[in-house]
Amino acid sequence: MPKILHISDLHFGPAYLPEAGEALQAIAPSLYPDVIVISGDFTQRAKRQQFEEARRFVDRLPKVPMLLIPGNHDVPLYRVAERWLRPHDLYRELICPDLNPVLQLDGLILVGIDSTSPRRTISNGRVHQDQLERCAEIFAEMPPETMRIVVAHHHFAPCPDFIHDRTMPKARRAIDSFVEQGVEMILGGHLHRSYIGNSLDFFPGTNRDRGITIVQCGTTTSSRGRGRERNENTFNLIDIGPRLLTVIHHLYFEKIGEFAPISQHLFPRMGGPCGPAHLAAANLFTTTAS
Repeated sequence: MPKILHISDLHFGPAYLPEAGEALQAIAPSLYPDVIVISGDFTQRAKRQQFEEARRFVDRLPKVPMLLIPGNHDVPLYRVAERWLRPHDLYRELICPDLNPVLQLDGLILVGIDSTSPRRTISNGRVHQDQLERCAEIFAEMPPETMRIVVAHHHFAPCPDFIHDRTMPKARRAIDSFVEQGVEMILGGHLHRSYIGNSLDFFPGTNRDRGITIVQCGTTTSSRGRGRERNENTFNLIDIGPRLLTVIHHLYFEKIGEFAPISQHLFPRMGGPCGPAHLAAANLFTTTAS
């Protein structure tokens, strides 16, 4: 089964940290990813030069299938007319023409959702009913044993720390819909700090035995880390096995100029022999390295 390199919030522009960027480029080939996911915010202010720099960075990563989605920083903030009339023009031209991409591999499907909603909100994001229905249609065509992953920039669940972030409006509706669709994992960014856990930590849902593993990536290459990851850079490596999902969390160590793993999180597969009921107890399978 495939291995996913999950990075996020590159923020090319004034916030970008070249040292962290080069450290990621150095370690990425040695991780042997089968898929790379970048969950939004390629730029700081959606300027052409920033998108061009981000494009060059992406092109240097290992040549494997990628799923790329936009973040709220990838639409113009102060160029109001552009944000209203053609908010994703530069992103489509230089990063990815599809705002809601789908990537299918053997035994795995990833569905990207554009949560930016630039005409209604800048920071908090939106996922609309038609996007949920599209996900349902795509997943319905997959064999039951297919691993289903949703990727969105904005967060569906708050990070469990002292910073109180608002989740997307109607996040519970989306989570309930994804549970019914058999989604096993959600990948995201935006918070600039990491969270690896389960949707049942926050939302009781209609099925107490069918939570979704949530993997939020911090900022991989910028100075905009928050909370416990203030001034830190992180990414996740996700190994999808027939029985377990393994998430290895990596942190950039400035003194040595390298990323290194700092924790490992194990979650039973939804359809694995452990049974979906054990997903609610996902934290029991978490190990942390000092």
